[in-house]
Amino acid sequence: MVAIDGATGETLWTFRLDEGDRGRVAPRRNHRGVSYWTDGRGDERIIYITPGYQLVALNAKTGTPIPSFGTGGRVDLFDELDTTRPKDGQIGASSPPIIVKNVAIVGSALPASAGRDRRNVPGHVRGYDVRTGKRLWIFHTIPRPGEFGNDTWENDSWSFVGNTAVWAPMAADEELGYVYLPVETPTNDTYGGHRPGNNLFAESLVCLDATTGKRVWHFQMVHHGIWDYDNPTSPILLDVTVNGKPIKAVAQITKQAFTYVFDRATGRPVWPIEERPVPQSDVPGERTAATQPFPTKPPAFDRQGVSEGDLIDFTPELKAEALKMVSEWKLGPLFTPPIVAGTGGKRGTLMLPNMTGGANWQGGAADPETAMLYVASGTSVSQMTLNADNVGVEPKPLPAPGTPGATPEGGRGAGAAGGGAAGGGRGAQPPGPRMFGPQGLPLTKPPYGRITAINLNSGDLAWTIANGEAPDWIKNHPALKGVQLPRTGRYEHVGLMVTKSLLFAGEGSGLFAVPPGSGGPMFRAHDKKTGDIVAEFKLPANQSGIPMTYLAGGKQFIVVAVGAVGTPAEFVALTVD
Repeated sequence: MVAIDGATGETLWTFRLDEGDRGRVAPRRNHRGVSYWTDGRGDERIIYITPGYQLVALNAKTGTPIPSFGTGGRVDLFDELDTTRPKDGQIGASSPPIIVKNVAIVGSALPASAGRDRRNVPGHVRGYDVRTGKRLWIFHTIPRPGEFGNDTWENDSWSFVGNTAVWAPMAADEELGYVYLPVETPTNDTYGGHRPGNNLFAESLVCLDATTGKRVWHFQMVHHGIWDYDNPTSPILLDVTVNGKPIKAVAQITKQAFTYVFDRATGRPVWPIEERPVPQSDVPGERTAATQPFPTKPPAFDRQGVSEGDLIDFTPELKAEALKMVSEWKLGPLFTPPIVAGTGGKRGTLMLPNMTGGANWQGGAADPETAMLYVASGTSVSQMTLNADNVGVEPKPLPAPGTPGATPEGGRGAGAAGGGAAGGGRGAQPPGPRMFGPQGLPLTKPPYGRITAINLNSGDLAWTIANGEAPDWIKNHPALKGVQLPRTGRYEHVGLMVTKSLLFAGEGSGLFAVPPGSGGPMFRAHDKKTGDIVAEFKLPANQSGIPMTYLAGGKQFIVVAVGAVGTPAEFVALTVD
């Protein structure tokens, strides 16, 4: 934890809790912020979650622990989880707690689950007294017997399945006293034969009373998820006017490139959401949901499903090579299920959007004056293959981290082959990274990264632009010599910030869950009405966080976090003179 003077950049104080092995093996060592609370009478606190999954309260002015909070200023979040106490490395967090009045609400993040193991720690959500650290309530994201939704976990799968956590940032309406939870996929990400049923509250938006933890309403975006289409972003609260009627709305953008919009008090959809038939799985032991919920408005903000018409066509030769490549794979619309390798002579399923979006943790930027929602998204195909020896098997105990059979941190285990990349590195890229596509080029037509403006008063897309020029490794590819390329954008989920007149966007870090060659150091100001570029310049390194703005010392600042492989992490502060 570091406190910085916002006007000068001077470091005011630092705090670090040495958690030893517990912190070293944590499943999520990347954090997305801290929380601030004050009683309005001089008690100011920073509340954050450590890599080792402890809730810490610090004096906001000095950085010293609050002795009256928990034990010496911290609460061990391995305790009071209503399950067997986890081992080091089995649970952590990647987003800050959200504070609603005097309650700090805590989610969690767990190792990715796509191997043979069917057990994991459940990601229940808890509320703590921000003054004392006492646990006030717990909401079971995997319902227990007698609780609403337990019947959607058949064969007693509720008793051993885990994940179903809230790893993305939450949102809250203090006036209503509600908190909104974007819940993730259950164990396992890509196979659910061991957990028949729709599996509430997985891949749902859940509204709780922040004081009691009681469910107010919920909506499940994916029934019985097997695509890792967990809700990856903070829900967005925005007041809109639809057909002349004012609505206090909440919008959830998703990896599958949908925007689900609800009345945030009642949970009623602002526009109809239709249950439509989807392709069914033929994997042994699997039983997929017959239908999935499709919003009628707004339209999808990125490409969905893979067809021959989506394939790269810069030259006839590249199109022919792409057609030959995809002939070995199963193609289909959104929600086409994974297959076991070799089924029907196919190597697996091509998936678009892939496991990392569509949209991801960076979320969107909402304009309260115009009810416009701005979303950054990426288009990249994943190859999804299930291994025959990993399906239709009985659950076995979850191994401790670091032992044979444990899912490696950040990995997908042995259950799926994803990512869409075939060689190359992350962040600072070697010349000529390769992707799954003809001669190492992307498989599909551009744009590969885009920004979309969505009018939440009308439910229409206002504009879409490609975010960035074609990367050099595409522009200079020998197969494209003499080809005039369009502005392709770069595959990334960039952090956006909207002001009264401008939309600010970088090109992304290229560091996390993206194919090689992603991201870039450019930072741009766009006309928020049209998407046109007003100004752009090169940052010292790639944008790695969401821009922020504030007024300090009479100046308006924009601060951007940057970093890349081989480049120190920094904050860059910009001002307008």
